[in-house]
Amino acid sequence: MSLIPAFEIGVWNAWLFMVPFLLVALLCMLLMMKKDVPGGSVRKVQRACKSKTTLLVASLSKIIYLPAVIYSVFLPLKLGSTWFCIGLPVALLGLVGITIILVDWAKTPAGEPVTRGIYRYSRHPMYVTGFFHFLGVSILSASWVFLLFTIIFGVGVTRPYSVKVEEAQCLGHYGTAYREYMNRTPRWLGLPKSGGGEQQAT
Repeated sequence: MSLIPAFEIGVWNAWLFMVPFLLVALLCMLLMMKKDVPGGSVRKVQRACKSKTTLLVASLSKIIYLPAVIYSVFLPLKLGSTWFCIGLPVALLGLVGITIILVDWAKTPAGEPVTRGIYRYSRHPMYVTGFFHFLGVSILSASWVFLLFTIIFGVGVTRPYSVKVEEAQCLGHYGTAYREYMNRTPRWLGLPKSGGGEQQAT
């Protein structure tokens, strides 16, 4: 990992991983909008936020994708290196994860919370897969700049207000079904609790 940031346009650069992830994430967002999923509007987020610093950090975590994708065009991959071999499965984990999320959303009827697939193990899998993907790209490119993007993303999405606002909106929208889902499903990642909730649809 060099102190001087890599900056070289090329075909075998980090954009090969960033662009597909971003496209699938955008498809997920469009599907959510189509199914009228409750979202955190800017005003609601601002009211829920206790400080301007918290709002700034959490907002940066959402918009960090844009500079990350732009920088990835100029960020060479460390092909054939140990960095690449370690980072590749981590980045692919994120990419496969976001694709599974898209399928989970597509299979869930409108008006129902998504509780199947990867959502059985995380209430916020988009954030989890996003973090793994950023981390993987950081490693396979051996870039401290991209690692900085990863840290900003991770800190932003784990700010308590951000996920609590989203969960409160889902509770208001889906009611008891979402409450039962929250009771059995870890916020970030883990095994679901057995019992105490409705059976998962197959």
